[in-house]
Amino acid sequence: MTRPRAVLRVVIADDQPLVRAGLTTMIGAEPDLEVVAAVGDGRAAVDAARSLDADVVCMDLRMPGTDGITATAELCGPDVADPVPVLVITTFDVDDYLFGALEAGASGFLLKDAEPEAVVSAVRAVASGQGTLDNSLTRRVLQEMVTRRRTQPVVATRATDLLTPRELDILLLLAQGMSNDDIARTLVLEVSTIKSHLARMLPKLGVRSRLQAVVWAYQNGLVKVDG
Repeated sequence: MTRPRAVLRVVIADDQPLVRAGLTTMIGAEPDLEVVAAVGDGRAAVDAARSLDADVVCMDLRMPGTDGITATAELCGPDVADPVPVLVITTFDVDDYLFGALEAGASGFLLKDAEPEAVVSAVRAVASGQGTLDNSLTRRVLQEMVTRRRTQPVVATRATDLLTPRELDILLLLAQGMSNDDIARTLVLEVSTIKSHLARMLPKLGVRSRLQAVVWAYQNGLVKVDG
């Protein structure tokens, strides 16, 4: 069960020592973030996340030994009873690595050249269950997921088959990139009410993260990918 902490515990997994050092310095400089391990492969990432009770793992995808997709599935796959959220930080390439990580349960994606502020913000968002997707990836990722992939075990012809009208409203606003605060203001509701709706909605869609709920919305034609 996810629980609030004053300091979030972060594991970094990347096979490049310079990248590990840079992320460790960047993330560790924040007063509410602590890097508890920096490792070079997926197996070490899983072991560290479990043994050190991590709140989020920053995961590269292409690593020797156990790759990032396999490690992500072990940490937050559909059958994992106690998932640890994963933020993928990678060099962008529309291929099986990126989509495989989403299918494995990753909650967020960033490019390695993202600004420091974006990285630390994404770590906090993923740890809190909000998820994130680099703006430069959004259109291509969603277009590829819609046209080439099925990531969810539940696919409905109409969202009304699964969701209440209020849940549908929230899903559509999620697909616009809104935060819980934004959605609450738009619908004139309390943020706690939005969180309660999300907690009920995600299992109905067969997903665990807000990011995968947005992909579900695109896959089922509730919203369209421009271009």
